[in-house]
Formats: sequence, structure tokens, C-alpha cells
Amino acid sequence: MAAARRRRRLPRTAGAVAAAGCAMALVAGCGAAAGGGSAAAAAPATGGEAKGAGAPGTAGDPAAAVRDAADALVRAGSARVGTQMRMASGGTWVTVTGTGSFDFTAGRGRLTLVLPRDAAGAQEHKPVTELLTPGALYMKDRGEGVPEGKWVRVDTTALPDGNLVTGGATDPLAAAQLLRGARDVTLVGTESLDGTAVRHVRGTADIARAARLAGGGATPLAAAAKGFAVTGVPFEAWLDAQGRLRKLTEHFTYGPAATGVGVQATTSYDAFGSAVPFALPAGADIWTGKIVSAP
Repeated sequence: MAAARRRRRLPRTAGAVAAAGCAMALVAGCGAAAGGGSAAAAAPATGGEAKGAGAPGTAGDPAAAVRDAADALVRAGSARVGTQMRMASGGTWVTVTGTGSFDFTAGRGRLTLVLPRDAAGAQEHKPVTELLTPGALYMKDRGEGVPEGKWVRVDTTALPDGNLVTGGATDPLAAAQLLRGARDVTLVGTESLDGTAVRHVRGTADIARAARLAGGGATPLAAAAKGFAVTGVPFEAWLDAQGRLRKLTEHFTYGPAATGVGVQATTSYDAFGSAVPFALPAGADIWTGKIVSAP
């Protein structure tokens, strides 16, 4: 599916975009078959919780701390994560929320996304289960045209946004890796976030710069660097005394600068070192048939 076609779909009615949760509006028809087999559950990672361990203060370079945030998460091993993606459509904001866990060492995790309710307040769509892996996104209960209980596999390196917004939630590790391209970083101050002392910073992350620093050829960030017309991503980050992200908000503009869709992605991180139950779907459970496009 051409990038231009993806972009044309985004600005449609709030209801259509919300029901899609981004995932259904953008990847319709793109679910390719994946290899079979299942993976064992990931082992618990190291890196314990350190709530209220004293204010991180203003010592050190906030820009360096932000650029090291992804490495700090890898050192922590894993975490419980929460996501929220808000999209501007026709002057209205629609929101997709998610909860789950992520293994930063293996680069994979599991999220359950809750899509917006309809105008009458009814829950139209079942929650969508997502498995995030390096280079691929698996979605269960993805929507029309996919049999119940089946999964859809999407190659995230082929998506023009690198799955920064497509899946309805920004990959928690990719969100942090984007900060490698941070510039114009300023320290807002020190605060308490859910009982943890944090350093609050803000700045702008450049997708293309982050992709260059990440290296590795065909990566989601490399795809995003080519697919986004606006590669500057304003952000706000809250870092604890160990340099780990506790909260990160990033503002994407998908499409042309003048008419692109505004997307605000917020990711929260806590319970570091938590176990991350994870198993890839068997090949027989991955849907390879026709997927109905968003209307």
C-alpha cells in the first residue's frame, strides 16, 4: 500500500480513525504471513524498583541523560508499561489506551489496547492484543475481515512510520530510542511522579538523527525517517535517579507539515524487572487472507 494512500486515510472522520486505533486504518491489507512456531516466555530481567530514592537533582547533562534513556531501560531489563495515543481528527481528539509489559533486552513485549467508545458511549470493538517484536507487529482481534482469535502480522520496517503511530501505541523501546536524536534539551525541574523523584526535561528529537545513531540498516526508525515529512518530534521526558524513563510524551506530525495529523503518544514505565510473559502465535493462527479496509 503506497504511503500516499496511508496518509489520505488518516484525516478521515474521528470515528473511523478511532475505531481503527491507527492499526486498522493504516495496515489494512498489509498483514503478511509469518513463520510458524511459538517462543517460550521471556525470563524476568534484572533491575529493581527504586522509588523515592532521592531527587535526581540538576547534576549532569540533561541532554546526555535523555540520549542514554534507551540504554538505561536495557540495563533495567524490563518494565510494566502503559500507553496512550491521542489523535487530532477534524478538530476532535480521540484516544487509544494500552497496558502491558516489555522486555527491553529482547526488544519485545505485549500490550492490550482499548479503542475509543462510539458517540453513544458504547464499546464497539473488542480490545486488541499486540505483540511487539524487532521488525514485526502481531495483532489479535484486529478487526473486520480477520476471523476471531486469529493474528495479523505486519512488517514494521516496511511501514512508512516505522510503527511509531500505526499500531495505536508507540513501541516502548522505539519511543526511548528516538531520544538518541534529542536536541535543544532543557531541564524543566525536579518533581515527584507517583512517589518517585524524577528529573523533568523537554526538547525535540530528530527521527533521522536517531535512525543514524541506531544503525543496523532496515529498522523501524530508518523507515520512519523516510516516511515522516516532519522528522522533528517535540517531547517531554521524566527520568528517575537511575536515568530510567518513568514517563515520555512525544508529539508526531504524520503527513505534510501544513495538513498532517497530530499524534500525541505517551508511555509510562514502572515495576522494573517484572517478568514479561510472551509467546509468538503458531503459524496456523496467523491470518493470511483478505483484510477489510477501513471505510
